[in-house]
Amino acid sequence: MFEGFKVLFVEDDPPVRTSLAQTLELAGLDVQPCGSAEEALPHVTEGAQIVVVTDVRLPGMDGLALLDHVVATDAGIPVVLITAHGDVSMAVRAMRAGAYDFIEKPFAPERFVETVVRALDKRVLRVAVDDMRQQLQKRSGIEAVLLGQSPVMQDLRRRIMRLADTSADVMILGETGTGKELVARCLHDHSGRRDRHFVAINCGGLPETLFESELIGHELGAFTSAAKRRIGKIEHANGGTLLLDEIETMPVPMQIKLLRILQERKIERLGSNEEVPVNVRVVAATKCDLRALSDEGKFRADLYYRLNVAVLELPPLRERREDIPLLFEHFAAQAAARYGVASPELTPAHLRELMAHDWPGNVREIRNSADRFVLEIGELTTPTAGVAPLTLAQQMDKVEKALIEQALRQCQGRVPKVMETLGIARKTLYDKLNRHAIDVDSFRTGPG
Repeated sequence: MFEGFKVLFVEDDPPVRTSLAQTLELAGLDVQPCGSAEEALPHVTEGAQIVVVTDVRLPGMDGLALLDHVVATDAGIPVVLITAHGDVSMAVRAMRAGAYDFIEKPFAPERFVETVVRALDKRVLRVAVDDMRQQLQKRSGIEAVLLGQSPVMQDLRRRIMRLADTSADVMILGETGTGKELVARCLHDHSGRRDRHFVAINCGGLPETLFESELIGHELGAFTSAAKRRIGKIEHANGGTLLLDEIETMPVPMQIKLLRILQERKIERLGSNEEVPVNVRVVAATKCDLRALSDEGKFRADLYYRLNVAVLELPPLRERREDIPLLFEHFAAQAAARYGVASPELTPAHLRELMAHDWPGNVREIRNSADRFVLEIGELTTPTAGVAPLTLAQQMDKVEKALIEQALRQCQGRVPKVMETLGIARKTLYDKLNRHAIDVDSFRTGPG
């Protein structure tokens, strides 16, 4: 459960040291027993993936001196003190000095393990948050805009960079809140068109009567209220990029005209007989299945096939859960800077809650949640708030299942390719498929 993390256990009494170390090991924890604080010191380094559990009364350097050393080295390393009866007031003072918790002798093994597990939980999260912050600071270019280290996001960034400098029109598919406009801007910013206009139109927000005038423009007197010439959005985007968001809502008559513009790269303003050449990249974004809409006669099939050449599919957040902590930390930091307040600490319970939620609003929803988290001083308001949070093991199971399903989708259900992608043996893969009740056939589009 805490792979790579270790309990540094300091106790000078050999029988007690052996007994309690075994108790922790039976709970599945990796333990490094030490007979003195001096023996533990080499293991205490900045960024070490450890928690320190130490008796207060030790020969030579005592537990409180060891606490001071740990805090000075890395204040994020939790220290649990084991105190004798009657030392509670001293232990409370130690907690004010930076100790994570204390446990008073005699204690039940279950309470001992529970305290150490909570300390490990905190350390795992602190290391993850520190790592995320380092990742965010190191990012530049497209990686600073499209955040995420999941394989699907790495692949998306590569495909955007491959398409950016081509002249191809692009269709972006993705659920609400997945960042379709952000991807369109990345295509523009990393292309040779970056110095010209990026023009975004939400097709669902335009009245049908104004659609043609808004997109193509009109001449003075073209209709009753045309008091002057108007340059349309397509012409304004000449040399740059035009994003047509929610293109599925575009009126069918306008779809016909758009198809002709895409084919001929010319427009004719309303009230004019003059054709104006336009050099514009069109990026169409939709959350719908345009093929299904075309089959129903609600979207022009010829326009669909004209647009469906270079396609970027944006993954919903529930299919890249491993990116959730990074995104939340990023948006919380932005919100704290924007509102001029400190960002509250993200606890293990918070993280489990974030990972348990399915995020139907995707990145937009997690950004809003991070804003509220900062403004409400550490209170999460996801629909899972108040529900018993998942354990770390349950959380990791959800992430593992999502990664396997993602690999199956990418590999069209071909088991050998999935094994290679995930770097696991066939038996291990099938064990995990059975445990997560994943049906390989539902992902299969060919032999495998």
